[in-house]
Amino acid sequence: MININGRLQKLFGEAIKAAYPDLENPPLAVTPSQQPKFGDYQCNSAMGITQMLQKTKEQKVNPREIADNIVKNIPDNDCIAKVEIAGPGFINVHLREDFVSKQLSNLLVNGVQPPAIEKRKKVVVDFSSPNIAKEMHVGHLRSTIIGDSMCRLFEFVGYDVLRLNHLGDWGTQFGMLIAHLQDKFPDYLTVSPPIGDLQAFYKESKRRFDTEEEFKKRAYQCVVLLQSKNPDFIKAWKLICDVSRKEFQKIYDSLHITLIERGESYYQDMMKDIVQEFEERGFVQVDDGRKIVFVPGCSVPLTIMKSDGGFTYDTSDLAALKQRLLEEKADIVVYVVDSGQSVHLQTVFAAGQMIGWYDPKVTRVVHAAFGVVLGEDKKKFKTRSGDTVRLIDLLDEGLKRSMDKLKDKERDKVLTAEELKAAQTSVAFGCIKYADLSHNRMNDYIFSFDKMLDDRGNTAAYLLYAFTRIRAIARLANIDEEMLQKAAREAELILDHEKEWKLGKCILRFPEILQKILDDLLLHTLCDYLYELATTFTEFYDNCYCVEKDRQTGKIVKVNMWRMLLCEATAAVMAKGFDILGIKPVQKM
Repeated sequence: MININGRLQKLFGEAIKAAYPDLENPPLAVTPSQQPKFGDYQCNSAMGITQMLQKTKEQKVNPREIADNIVKNIPDNDCIAKVEIAGPGFINVHLREDFVSKQLSNLLVNGVQPPAIEKRKKVVVDFSSPNIAKEMHVGHLRSTIIGDSMCRLFEFVGYDVLRLNHLGDWGTQFGMLIAHLQDKFPDYLTVSPPIGDLQAFYKESKRRFDTEEEFKKRAYQCVVLLQSKNPDFIKAWKLICDVSRKEFQKIYDSLHITLIERGESYYQDMMKDIVQEFEERGFVQVDDGRKIVFVPGCSVPLTIMKSDGGFTYDTSDLAALKQRLLEEKADIVVYVVDSGQSVHLQTVFAAGQMIGWYDPKVTRVVHAAFGVVLGEDKKKFKTRSGDTVRLIDLLDEGLKRSMDKLKDKERDKVLTAEELKAAQTSVAFGCIKYADLSHNRMNDYIFSFDKMLDDRGNTAAYLLYAFTRIRAIARLANIDEEMLQKAAREAELILDHEKEWKLGKCILRFPEILQKILDDLLLHTLCDYLYELATTFTEFYDNCYCVEKDRQTGKIVKVNMWRMLLCEATAAVMAKGFDILGIKPVQKM
């Protein structure tokens, strides 16, 4: 698909260069117009260029003259019908109807294709990343949903994506878990221990660790034996990891999320070399037996070796960063981690630059931070008893509420049992994902089932209903896939009515929305766009008859095929948008 905004930016970029060849990096601003009277797009570069000329050349210039100069230099093209200069120098752009019509026909014939990208990049996304022996809680929900959606976008545009689950599967807590395992299930090497509730098991071992001196000593010995790769201890460690893994997988399966597990343990053998590399380069200072690294511009040093010779999170995060850059040869590395880790990650990235693993001008390493989940009381989201909310309970509650909502609307009377079940999971998990993704991830967000499941406003419930209604228009007019395909190839899309024109342009903004998200990794822009598309479609449908019926008999008198094609194009873009957000729509609801 063509990114129309990108195409216009290229044309105006060339026009500005031709009109003002001496200007270095002149401002280039092209945006969709907010009102139809100002055309379809606006170029607002003239005002910025005026300021530049006044600063550099110290000459008085009128922005309208500059706008006029730019317009005179626009190269010949197939997309602009006319331009007008308005106000202090805004350039209003009107698109050619045949250009828009042709782009829509291409979309209908070829499907929703990604915008063109320069080269196929290798992307590593680190997300979800729960800790072994602890349950996934609502905080992991954000990382999991946001990370999965980013991966889906990168995959759609054709990048080579590595989805990594950086599990907390190594460290001192395994000492106490293994020591407790030996006491509770002494024959664990031959009989698989029936640890049903790992959370309780963790709490028991933690209580003993905090209160029993003898147990604490043994726990530390277990850590040493595990780190020296003693086979019995490795087996105990694997058993504990497996129990957790099965629990995590239930959640990933429910939410249709795929990940490659690569926990902290994966990087253990690389840590010694990391310390050595920093030492050889002269970056290490010894402080009270610890080996620390000060990174220019960062307030807190990294501790790469403890005084007892053990490694830290800092060491494993450095090892992971190096592996992703040098072995995976990533062009982009994204860490989807809560904003509380911001200082730590910025320090790790800066250390990677300092030692020469990557150049930020060439390789993009970003922390895609997110805020916390709040309850409706605007405090940190907890259960009534003050515990962290378990993710599995939250998903079950979502399923229950979504079924109640469907039954309130008496959908159980018109849908088959199978259709009802599909609608239930689509709404439940769609709403939970969308509520998260539709907020700017940098902000905290309030978790409310009532708001999520409301089918009015910018919610998944509203969009999923809108989508099934659009899909039903053709079905009720007895128009099948084949007839639509034939029409797409042969019929011309007429966009004479203002609502047809508005909808056609809105559909074609999809590639520029995706491009913006590739730049800033803020997915709420896609949610806002889908909501705008759905409301623009409603305006069109209320004003333009797609199917005309006899008032007396209700028989179909006429089908306006070009309007049916606009319905189809809207649904196709919505379906791809849902796919990127990880939401599964259903045909009947």
